[in-house]
Amino acid sequence: MAALDAIREALPEPARDIKLNLQAVLQPGPLTPAQRWGVAVATAAAARNERLLAAILADARAEVEPAVVEDALAAAAVMAMNNVYYRFRHMVGKPSYSEKPARLRMNRLVKPAASKLDFELFALAVSAVNGCETCVRSHEQVVVGGGVSEDQVHDAVRIAAVVHAAAVALELAGHAAAPSAAAAAG
Repeated sequence: MAALDAIREALPEPARDIKLNLQAVLQPGPLTPAQRWGVAVATAAAARNERLLAAILADARAEVEPAVVEDALAAAAVMAMNNVYYRFRHMVGKPSYSEKPARLRMNRLVKPAASKLDFELFALAVSAVNGCETCVRSHEQVVVGGGVSEDQVHDAVRIAAVVHAAAVALELAGHAAAPSAAAAAG
């Protein structure tokens, strides 16, 4: 995790917990390496921090096959669309919108490059980051129904939460050391 070590060192002191968690959540546990790194890649892409994504991609490519990385990036892209669409339908709460066909292409969701179940797990993690209740429930049901344990789902969402927090912390890094306007004026 050489590239991620550099990211961890770049996190400001107020994000010390994120620095520690970023190392911890990517250690071996109930998830396979493909699941662990796929979730990290997908959620880093969803977090939209280029520096974090580049580091996670570098470390992931050293750990998993290219098809896993490709699926993780595809999951982030497809869920960027689906989470907006299905979150809208859920938030509006009108049956008339739910009765309309989505008419959105989602072929990659049906035919991933690697594991269908892992792709669903990546989609679940991205949906958690993007706050789409409908998609979270749907993907959780698919992965648990497919044999993924709740412990594995829990770990995937922990990774998603920490990766998202790392993206936020990197954005704050330039501001954490700057003196406040009140302190500078005093």
